[in-house]
Amino acid sequence: MATRVLQRVRDASYLANNGAAAAGRLSVSARGFVASSSRNREDSWFKSLFVRKVDPRKDAHANLLTKSEESNLYKIQFHNVKPECLGAYNQICEEVLPSIHADKFYPCELVGTWNTWYGEQDQAVHLWRYRGGYPALTEVMNKLKQNKEFTEYRKERGKMLLSRRNQLLLEFSFWNEPVPREGPNIYELRSYQLRPGTMIEWGNYWARAIGYRQHNREAIGGFFSQIGNLYMVHHLWAYKDLQSREDTRNAAWQHEGWDEVVYYTVPLIQHMDSRIMIPMKASPLQ
Repeated sequence: MATRVLQRVRDASYLANNGAAAAGRLSVSARGFVASSSRNREDSWFKSLFVRKVDPRKDAHANLLTKSEESNLYKIQFHNVKPECLGAYNQICEEVLPSIHADKFYPCELVGTWNTWYGEQDQAVHLWRYRGGYPALTEVMNKLKQNKEFTEYRKERGKMLLSRRNQLLLEFSFWNEPVPREGPNIYELRSYQLRPGTMIEWGNYWARAIGYRQHNREAIGGFFSQIGNLYMVHHLWAYKDLQSREDTRNAAWQHEGWDEVVYYTVPLIQHMDSRIMIPMKASPLQ
């Protein structure tokens, strides 16, 4: 009898000791699992900081960023003129370009024409709008081939140029459409070469940012390239003078949210350039 009782006590002691050890192992295992899960969540969160979340797109960037009810196409031209020919170049431009702008036979409009004041020297910049998109551009090109005055203009112009280039542009939906403006004003063309794949992101930020830059009517137009240098953005601004430009740009920093726009859009830029331009006499934007 005593022997059986002693055996039972020993068995109970064994179970208690081994049960505690098993429970301890289970607790350690559970803690390890919890710690591992926590680390996995932390790792996942940390990695998410460096992973760009891309929304699936069902349409071309151009269709997502432009005014859907309109089909305006813009052409911007950069002409680098021989320094000794700049006066003569401006004169022939003022004689020929306004006549094309005013003639309803051509479905195009001269938005503005300028000489660069600060930036690339001895340079002319012309901005044209084609209402009707690519068909309008093709129609104008074909008709100008039959225009003897324009043909002579191109011939004379070619003698005065060092180089020239152009781009075809679309306008951002959230910017104003450029309209004629009385002067005197100076104009700033800020050009941004974006990193490929960032145009939608740029547009999202600037759709908010443009609201901070409307108070002095300085926003003229915003465009992005379709042909020429791709992922290129142009912002066109008007100011009374250089001091007005400085004051207006500084005032933007007083608006809550402007600093955030700058912070998030700067990393999207590969290269940027600024031109201060003076309107020619024939420019609708004065």
